[in-house]
Amino acid sequence: MTNHKYEAFLKTLETGSLTKAAAALGYTQSSISHMLNALEKEWRLTLLIRDRSGIRLTSDGQRLLPYMRAAVQAERELIDETANLRGLRSGLIRLATFTSAAVNWLPALIKTFQQEYPGVDFELLHGHYTDIENWLETGQADCGFQRLPVRSGFESRFLTQDRLLVILPEGHPLAGLDRFPIEALGDEAFLLLEEGTVNEITEIFEQHGIHPRVRFTARDDYAIISMVESGLGISILPELVLNRTPYRVVQKELSVPAYRRLGICLRRGEHASPALRRFLEHVEAYPAFQQEHSVETKE
Repeated sequence: MTNHKYEAFLKTLETGSLTKAAAALGYTQSSISHMLNALEKEWRLTLLIRDRSGIRLTSDGQRLLPYMRAAVQAERELIDETANLRGLRSGLIRLATFTSAAVNWLPALIKTFQQEYPGVDFELLHGHYTDIENWLETGQADCGFQRLPVRSGFESRFLTQDRLLVILPEGHPLAGLDRFPIEALGDEAFLLLEEGTVNEITEIFEQHGIHPRVRFTARDDYAIISMVESGLGISILPELVLNRTPYRVVQKELSVPAYRRLGICLRRGEHASPALRRFLEHVEAYPAFQQEHSVETKE
């Protein structure tokens, strides 16, 4: 890549560390430092402030950041397009994903895709709904698995519905019921999974006028499951999260079934590289996503 200095700059900013940027790009730390210094010397500007508190942009760096991102993206698209002309022998897909999709979908999806296109590499970004939207918005990710509907400015392809299940500790008085009464959610100590300002779980409470007794809030799925196993309360989690979980908890569908809608999305109007176009087609053809797909856009 001829824009290696730009890429070093972006990766350093993304990781917040010269060492981490060097490891991600396959350089030494001194090479990354040399490229950043050379870039600043070439432009006669200070782009980054590096001190004990970490790495942050100067005002000049902030002004130039979108142009460097655009230059790196344009070169990737050029490389992808030339690869497409040669039969898609190479390419890079930067994919943002949340934990349960990464665990349950990605191994098989990437394995079968690379059987057909072994030269295409993947860079995975792992986070929550809001993280994924931000990575797509800034161009750090090309596409991402996401909860639907997406916010303004994104295009999405529906993939599947994922049931939301109540999890209870073993021996809970309501564990023997076929379905968990939705009105009982307000009577129990509740452990809330936080994924942004609004998620499917808080929407259930709002729709049914329930005021939960939230005792703990956490951003990690498995921390919630572990606390439920220990008898600290109950929770609601997507079925995809609960697949293959080693924890001893009881799973129950709600008396009023609830779901989250999942899809894959990218920025609206984004130029998809040949590799990304093939991958999106591959995802939609994945056997787990047999429902009729639709393309949704938010104005």
